[in-house]
Amino acid sequence: SNNSWKSGVAVQRFYVADTASEALEAAKRLNAKEIVLKAQILAGGRGKGVFDSGLKGGVHLTKDPAVVGELANKMLGFNLTTKQTPKEGVKVKTVMVAEALDITRETYFAILMDRSFNGPVMVGSPQGGMDIEEVAASTPELIFKEAIDIFEGVRDDQALRMAANLGFKGALQRQAADQIKRLYDLFLKVDATQVEVNPLGETPEGQVVCFDAKINFDDNAEFRQKNVFAMDDMTEADPTEMAAAKWDLKYIGLDGNIACFVNGAGLAMATCDIIDLHGGKPANFLDLGGGVKEKQVYEAFKLLTADPKVEAILVNIFGGIVNCAIIANGITKACRELELKVPLVVRLEGKTALDTHQHWNTCTKVFVLPL
Repeated sequence: SNNSWKSGVAVQRFYVADTASEALEAAKRLNAKEIVLKAQILAGGRGKGVFDSGLKGGVHLTKDPAVVGELANKMLGFNLTTKQTPKEGVKVKTVMVAEALDITRETYFAILMDRSFNGPVMVGSPQGGMDIEEVAASTPELIFKEAIDIFEGVRDDQALRMAANLGFKGALQRQAADQIKRLYDLFLKVDATQVEVNPLGETPEGQVVCFDAKINFDDNAEFRQKNVFAMDDMTEADPTEMAAAKWDLKYIGLDGNIACFVNGAGLAMATCDIIDLHGGKPANFLDLGGGVKEKQVYEAFKLLTADPKVEAILVNIFGGIVNCAIIANGITKACRELELKVPLVVRLEGKTALDTHQHWNTCTKVFVLPL
């Protein structure tokens, strides 16, 4: 890993492997009392997941390195389905082989950007290791929050107070406070929007260790976090979503048959809802954004028409920031060049909407809703 990110956070010793023989080698090299093998996918709930190889559980403990090799054989190249993956699961291409440590106590700790605090906030609970949403719902008094001043960072008294709230006592309280400060250092260094550690655990030997973490990064920081974004594993991303991102379009595939072509996320969600309300099913969520150019309109149409599920396209544009003429030009060009096979329903409202009616005469299968 890149040294400039090293923040001195305590983690298990580990290796990453992409073949069963590498996993076996790693297990031997660790020379640990007990080894934990974890399937690496971008989804939670791995422990309770199931592989299409028949293996149950994406996280396994063993004392025997040979077993690591056997288990890796049933993980690598197979799909793992958890409560957070699509129905068909996600293919496992790498596994993590780590030294297993005993955990005497599990706590939850996170730092996240929170709009209601206008900046970063620490959230912690002495009830870690399990579903934190459940803890928040059933025992909200066990969730502790502490706002961080972005200019002065995490103060010693704040870190110690959070460590005490997490239930760390004596020398462990200092150690936990130190880990909290280091995690905040990491949070800033990588432009994270969230660093979530669950569990932040205590070992019988008296160590405070981050056993599992999830980090979200701010997309707006890509220009200065080249190393972080270079690690982005695009193999799990939807190809259409990736193609859309290339043109600065926000696209999310859904399972209906009516494609939506909308500007603004709010209107896009409302359009999906309206379709649903009237018994239809949206095929996608697509937000064009404000500064849309004709080329993007054309490319967006290309994406929508390429989806075999799409049986009709609904265009719903409110021309405030967006000039309706740009949209109309892009759509008519797309209709002509892409030989549109499905009906297209268009609603343009606002800026220069009235001037666009001459565009539609050249297109067949287009229904324009009257202003």
